[in-house]
Amino acid sequence: MGEGAYANRVLPGLLDRSGLDGRDRALATELAYGTVRMRRACDHLLDRFLLHPPDPATRDLLRLGAYQLAFLDIPAHAAVAETVDLAPRRVRGLANAVLRRVSALGPASRVDWPDDPTRLSYPDWIVERLTADLGPETALAALEQMNQAPAVTTRSDGYVQDLASQWVSELVAAGPGDLVADTCAGPGGKATAMAAAGATVLAGDRHPGRAGAVRDNARRLGVGDRALVVVADGAHPPLRPARFDRVLVDAPCSGLGVLRRRPDARWRVEPDAPDRLARLQQRLLAAARTLLRPGGLLVYSVCTLTAVETLGIDGWLAAEHPDLRAEPGPEGGPWRPWGRGSLLVPQAAGTDGMFVLRLRAPGGTGSDRRPGP
Repeated sequence: MGEGAYANRVLPGLLDRSGLDGRDRALATELAYGTVRMRRACDHLLDRFLLHPPDPATRDLLRLGAYQLAFLDIPAHAAVAETVDLAPRRVRGLANAVLRRVSALGPASRVDWPDDPTRLSYPDWIVERLTADLGPETALAALEQMNQAPAVTTRSDGYVQDLASQWVSELVAAGPGDLVADTCAGPGGKATAMAAAGATVLAGDRHPGRAGAVRDNARRLGVGDRALVVVADGAHPPLRPARFDRVLVDAPCSGLGVLRRRPDARWRVEPDAPDRLARLQQRLLAAARTLLRPGGLLVYSVCTLTAVETLGIDGWLAAEHPDLRAEPGPEGGPWRPWGRGSLLVPQAAGTDGMFVLRLRAPGGTGSDRRPGP
């Protein structure tokens, strides 16, 4: 799986064509995702025994072996032998020698790591940014949690969706009679949940492929008549102003709360992404504000943990749209107050990281359903 491939997009198709049974598919998934996720830690283990940098293919093979030796409960002799068997003949001697030396270091818990970014296998900037934004204890616990494979959670309608995203849908509190705009809807998990609750949802996404995924998911789940899909830019929605009871802006973000399910994302996200995307989030929210009817509810959510995309956006909204009144978010449980909104860190409930903010437009009755969970 090369550097240019998105692991979570490429691997499922490869496994579908592999003919592997369930147990072997699970192991292959763990090896592929884990090796990508922990590549910095694996490189640290390997490089002390390498005289010269190996070619990319050999590097990937050595990482695969090192991951098994340091992070999985696989006998060392089996991990070394299986990895060497995969190697081209020209590098088998190198692979055998290096991996045997790595095996002598023992499991990751016994390794003397030089620093937290290497131990946890993240770029320095991610560890530094989340430490500054959340505090060292919370940040390191979140990063530890996001090195664990995510649990699979399935809604009652069969749609696979993390609990954090399900809770955001519930916090929109949409139901029969509500007209909802979901302005960044792809691939449709939240839009279909709101439609299943009885609301009529206008689901837009600027990317045709993601809009198509919303449409396909709505049809498959039997809510295609209540989830109406358009290809549209959420920053310039082609929708009638002041018409919608509820508007959800599940905005594009740096994704630093969902790194456990996107194993290569930590190596792809650029350090300027949080600040750059915060500017996009502001444009999306400014457009969403025009869609709200008097008394309507605006819900902002992002699957990240950075201050600029959470507290920073909350502060911007308070300054630019002071007429919007903060509504109560989830009470207790895994959520913590964060500005006028609520933050869910991954370690709190073994979910994705998430921020949500609920704001009420002036006018109307102001009545609402009690938010969950």
